[in-house]
Amino acid sequence: MPHDIVVGIDGSAAGLAAAHWAAQEARRRGTGLSVVHAWHRHARPAPYIPTDSTEHDWAEQILREAVRSVRAAQPGLRITDRLVCDATVTTLLAAAADAELLVLGSLGLGALSGFVTGSVSQRVVGRSTRPVVLVRAGRCAADEHLPATDGVAPEEIPKTPYRQVVLGLQTDRPCDELLEFAFDAARRRGTGLRVVHAFRTAFRPAPVPSVPLVSAAPEGPAFAPQPQAQALADEERTLAAVLRPWREKYPTVPVTETVTEGRTTVALVRAAQDAGLLVVGRRTADHRVGVHTGPVTHAVLHHVRCPVAVVPHD
Repeated sequence: MPHDIVVGIDGSAAGLAAAHWAAQEARRRGTGLSVVHAWHRHARPAPYIPTDSTEHDWAEQILREAVRSVRAAQPGLRITDRLVCDATVTTLLAAAADAELLVLGSLGLGALSGFVTGSVSQRVVGRSTRPVVLVRAGRCAADEHLPATDGVAPEEIPKTPYRQVVLGLQTDRPCDELLEFAFDAARRRGTGLRVVHAFRTAFRPAPVPSVPLVSAAPEGPAFAPQPQAQALADEERTLAAVLRPWREKYPTVPVTETVTEGRTTVALVRAAQDAGLLVVGRRTADHRVGVHTGPVTHAVLHHVRCPVAVVPHD
């Protein structure tokens, strides 16, 4: 039996958007949903708590309203709720340990600023052993689908095609967990998977040969492949080889391969502009002190507007 999906809420619009996204994903996976809210006791209650209410009462109200909203949108879905008095990061990591995946909201700081750096979401992503999906405030069910044509009723929107899933992939150390998550996400949505691989070259310009006054016709091929073109062809072949067994495992998933020379972050942000979900990896075999998400993952969490799934792997 699959594990439940866990969503952490905090009373914010982003947390509520995450709860609704998590409920939709639970439907797709045939699991239940566990809604978790952590609260703290303070020497003096926060100013936003009504004078006739305690911190515990306020936390219960936040959880109750979130669950009510999700139940109204997803009738029949099995939903449980947990109110925990403990540190937020500790609570979420413990809840995620036995979960299918963990879903969190992330507050945007404007069109250019992106996700909050150093927030709870960032710290959980850097330490979780389970996949974490981060959802922006304002995301709704319709955003996962391609734009509906004129005359389509709101209840018909879920029947319109899903936006594609985008996967950022390194070919030097491909990860089964990352590929499995992305292919499975595309299969469950009945949509395509776009695999993006970016690489950098460091070719030195070849010396310019002296040109003789009279030259004989060259022997052999008329044109030799340029170093950049050869590198691109090599990377394309490598990516195709990595994806071949996964194409066979998921024959119903249309796959588009995009190989580009340049910065990975730029390529992923561009590819995710019209995506329904971006999937990236986070290496866990990093022994440096503190939270570590990797430079690419850290950057896309700041600039990508669609939900981002961060999949930990060795």
